Amino acid sequence: MTSSHTQVTRELKPVLGTFSLWGIAVGLVISGEYFGWSYGWASAGSLGFLIATLFVAVMYTTFIFSFTELSTSIPHAGGPFAYARRAFGPTGGFIAGFATLVEFVFAPPAIALAIGAYLAIQFPGIEPRVTAVAAYVVFIALNAVGVGIAATFELAITLLAVGELLVFAGVVAPGWSMANFVANGWAGAATFSSAAWAGIFASLPFAIWFFLAIEGVAMAAEEAREPQRTIPVAYITGILTLVALAFLVMIMAGGVGDWRQLANINDPLPQAMKLVVGESSGWMHLLIWIGLFGLIASFHGIILGYSRQMFALARAGYLPALFAKVHPRFRTPVNALVGGGVVGVAAVFSDRWVSFGGQPLTANIVTMAVLGALVMYIVSMAALFKLRRREPALDRPFRAPLYPWFPGIAMTFGLVCLAAVVYFNLVLSLVFVVLMGLAYGYFRLTAQQRELAPADSMLGSSTQ
Repeated sequence: MTSSHTQVTRELKPVLGTFSLWGIAVGLVISGEYFGWSYGWASAGSLGFLIATLFVAVMYTTFIFSFTELSTSIPHAGGPFAYARRAFGPTGGFIAGFATLVEFVFAPPAIALAIGAYLAIQFPGIEPRVTAVAAYVVFIALNAVGVGIAATFELAITLLAVGELLVFAGVVAPGWSMANFVANGWAGAATFSSAAWAGIFASLPFAIWFFLAIEGVAMAAEEAREPQRTIPVAYITGILTLVALAFLVMIMAGGVGDWRQLANINDPLPQAMKLVVGESSGWMHLLIWIGLFGLIASFHGIILGYSRQMFALARAGYLPALFAKVHPRFRTPVNALVGGGVVGVAAVFSDRWVSFGGQPLTANIVTMAVLGALVMYIVSMAALFKLRRREPALDRPFRAPLYPWFPGIAMTFGLVCLAAVVYFNLVLSLVFVVLMGLAYGYFRLTAQQRELAPADSMLGSSTQ
């Protein structure tokens, strides 16, 4: 540290209560129940993907129970960046911050494309990419006017989206059969075999999509009232809600007909309902319109998440100071909101310039977000172990249950998932590594920028 440091001030407004934080936790993720996961059927089959989802559900449940210890001990807008920086110093902070930023910047364009696909069912003449760009404009503006308004909107549409998933399950139940669900259950194999195992591992990114971004609640910690009390309740009830919904949606959609018709598309739930009630049914149109709320809830919530991550990184000198500016009236990081949006819109159009592995654009964007998430999960669990050893006296309002087993399981399962995603997506993994290399070059060239940044007592003494 140098004498040039001044103490950082908390500029974000603490207005979020437990129910609002639950709405953010579930809302961040709930679009994963509406689309994206069905690409896993193409890789693994219905039964293979069921195994992959069970594996990932265990990983996320143990991760969230462990991650909550970090988010309540260090309630910081940087989330994983702050935990890794306190545990491992600047380079650890860089790795976690970069990985989190990739996850949260690349998830919204996939959701924006799905919003376009849903609307295209009602209005076939609308180009999904145009809808995607319009979604960015609208929801960046909504996030900019204040976190209280944004959180209230998020809670309302999340409740509608959860209700609609329950309606979907009820409407398709008369057409469901176990025979449909298990038919052709192992992609690329007639029975469970080594080929089936390959499909299971290949499908892991899409099982992760069921739960991706729930950790974003940690980035609202500086805007939470009593974060040591409200965040644990929001996280635990949130992950339990999402696990139940993920299995409900996947099993019900897979048993209404030939599930292979629903793989490799962005709107599996409307298409599944169509098999039961027909295209002209009022239920079908209700699902499309209310289903949009599920996509919007995640899109809107993840925009909040990436903007807080960019804000925290810029405030600490890891990104240009421009992104740390807070609007004088609304007290929101408007520049960070716009900066992440520019990257997201570029991703929406990325297949016009380059193609990876012959997969649909949405699948590639999902996989890129998953790579960032897995790196962040592993680093976060390593930070938990390190801080337990190095700072035993750190105030821990919530302690990970069954320590060290829960964080150990989360970390081990995360490493398995990361290895599988890299193995089956070598080109995208190389792109991820190249982007990290370029970011690391910027990190090494901007040491003075971090030295001049305000000191942050939450990040401990080893910050420079």
